[in-house]
Amino acid sequence: MQLRLYFFSLPGKSNIEINRKGEKILQETPNHETENQEQAVNNIKELGQIEIPPFKSDIHCLTITGQVEGHMVLPPQNKTTKYEHVIPLLVAVEENPQIKGLLIVLNTVGGDVEAGLALSEMIASLSKPTVSIVLGGGHSIGSSIAVSADYSFIAPSATMTIHPIRLTGLVIGVPQTYEYLDKMQDRVVRFVVEHSKISSEKFRELMFRTGDLARDIGTVLVGEDAVKCGLIDEVGGMKQAISKIKDIQESGGMLQ
Repeated sequence: MQLRLYFFSLPGKSNIEINRKGEKILQETPNHETENQEQAVNNIKELGQIEIPPFKSDIHCLTITGQVEGHMVLPPQNKTTKYEHVIPLLVAVEENPQIKGLLIVLNTVGGDVEAGLALSEMIASLSKPTVSIVLGGGHSIGSSIAVSADYSFIAPSATMTIHPIRLTGLVIGVPQTYEYLDKMQDRVVRFVVEHSKISSEKFRELMFRTGDLARDIGTVLVGEDAVKCGLIDEVGGMKQAISKIKDIQESGGMLQ
């Protein structure tokens, strides 16, 4: 049995110990001040702020920002949401018993159609309450992700662009490619109609409308317009979205 005596201990310095044989033993103590500084610098780099609120919520926030990246890797200057990152996250949300709801925050220009539909289908199949809110923009395939939640909100100044599916690059076999795009477009229309209050005829009318966009056909919906046509459930912000998730929780997963 060794008898150890501590002579002194300074932050970030070595503790000097002397055992029974008179031998000095040095032990390094963690420098908590240095660790805190490194954490603060990392928070500034990643989140743009020094401190993160310590409150642990039972609502997970999923952000869909920039462009939804699918099978093709986009240039590094593009801000993207990679669907291969979001899919395992949604699986974790479903399996984690501590997470009671999911808030989807959208500010996206759209992106890969199949990747967007994959995310939409996964969100729609979750057993936990889900609420989406469009801030800034929920364009193109972003509309499918927005309506995939149990309830959807849009900020008064947010916009949503509804337009037909487009294809860029070299096309070989125009009739076959057109048929493929037409079927894919039907998948998008069917999903949106099934998960919102808009009719198929109205959605297609918005999709093929001329005069709203200078270089394309389609429609830009601003805030209340998206609610009036039945695409989004309600105009609101973060307070209403959080409150709606809690309402769905209290009602046992049923919308009031």
